[in-house]
Amino acid sequence: MPVSLPPEDRRTRLLAAAAITLGRLSNVLTPLGEMFAAHGHELYLVGGSVRDAVLGRLGTDLDFTTDARPETVQSILRGWADNLWDTGGLAFGTVSASKAGWQLEITTFRSDNYDRVSRNPVVTFGDTLEADLVRRDFTVNAMAVRVGADGSLEFVDPLDGMSALLAGVLDTPAAPEDSFNDDPLRMLRAARFVSQLGFELAPRVGEAIVAMAPEIDRITAERVRTELDKMIGGAYPTEGIDIMCETGLAERVLPEVPAMKLEIDEHHQHKDVYQHSLTVLRQAIDQEHGDPDLILRWAALLHDIGKPPTKRNESGGGVSFHHHEVVGAKMVRKRMRALKYPKQFTEDVARLVYLHLRFHGYGKGQWTDSAVRRYVTDGGELLPRLHKLVRADCTTRNKRRAAALRATYDDLETRIERLQQQEDLERVRPDLDGNAIMELLGLEPGPQVGRAWRYLKELRLDRGPMTREEAEQALREWWNAGGQ
Repeated sequence: MPVSLPPEDRRTRLLAAAAITLGRLSNVLTPLGEMFAAHGHELYLVGGSVRDAVLGRLGTDLDFTTDARPETVQSILRGWADNLWDTGGLAFGTVSASKAGWQLEITTFRSDNYDRVSRNPVVTFGDTLEADLVRRDFTVNAMAVRVGADGSLEFVDPLDGMSALLAGVLDTPAAPEDSFNDDPLRMLRAARFVSQLGFELAPRVGEAIVAMAPEIDRITAERVRTELDKMIGGAYPTEGIDIMCETGLAERVLPEVPAMKLEIDEHHQHKDVYQHSLTVLRQAIDQEHGDPDLILRWAALLHDIGKPPTKRNESGGGVSFHHHEVVGAKMVRKRMRALKYPKQFTEDVARLVYLHLRFHGYGKGQWTDSAVRRYVTDGGELLPRLHKLVRADCTTRNKRRAAALRATYDDLETRIERLQQQEDLERVRPDLDGNAIMELLGLEPGPQVGRAWRYLKELRLDRGPMTREEAEQALREWWNAGGQ
């Protein structure tokens, strides 16, 4: 096993690696340092950019801070940057630009005051780097690198964020109570960074969040949603969710999740729904390829939120959750609408929750081809995600049963593939369109045409492809029988 390095050696190695990473940005950093120095100003790479450079995960977004005022920053960048724009950040001291594929945000030193009613600061420009760093959310985000006129890079860490990073701990520069009173969103950001970085909360930070969780109510639904998406899209989302539940934040913004922690008594046994859901989320993530699939992840986490309100203790010691997928889909829509999620995103997650139990009626392959067609049609564009969700939902420790479930779903996917090749199931449509229906039955546009179209679609699902003559005959028979 590898020998663990002493903290000082780890610090040295991480800083050396960060220097190599930032050295590759010399085509951007060197001219920036020269231009700001030529105008008599300091420039520092700061915040998440420094943290991620140290961790070896630097993206294409670079954050800087400077003693130069926004108008001066614009003047310095004009003519050098590929693009320069104001997205409303100028009032907060931020100038945005792009250069050679890098996205730059350069913000004037700030020393903000908060009204502690909203999370909006009264922006006050500062004069020192130290005052700017101490106002930031966590010490690991309060490290800086001075960009010199000669291209030199100097690590600056007055709040010892490197020690916190080495320890994998999230702590606040100032007292956490003051930090969270200033901006309650930082409590959710703590859970988000736990998810993204795999860090732990400093004890005083966790205690402060427990005491101050109700303050999150000051934050708008849109900002809460953004943090939740970043958290569930992280590398360790179950740890972030645990933090939210343990501190009481989830009770305020996503109460359906901690509600899954159902009590288990000695007479009525059932699976731990909360832990099961976290396992399903992890197993769904294991099936991802590429970027995080937020729709799949949310569906995996929320697929059983309908169980608490549908729980029934049965005679003999069992527990039932009849129709929890129907109730759960409604709950998903209600919560996601409250969090201002886009309509289609909400419907996609709710649809997956609604469909996640459908497979269990397949048994050992008893479904007819008609039932398979309906499964594909109901899944629609979500079918690939539905496959992953259903497979992730198998959390039994019984290896034989787990293998049997996998084999059964393999069989269903094989049948789907075979039918798709034969019938192009992804484009199931009635064998006659609306114009043909109106011509055949002598109808004007209206509800009767819609009913006829739906009848033909159901017939198509039941019987598979038909010739035009067969479809016309079936439609006439249905119409002559009352057309209902």
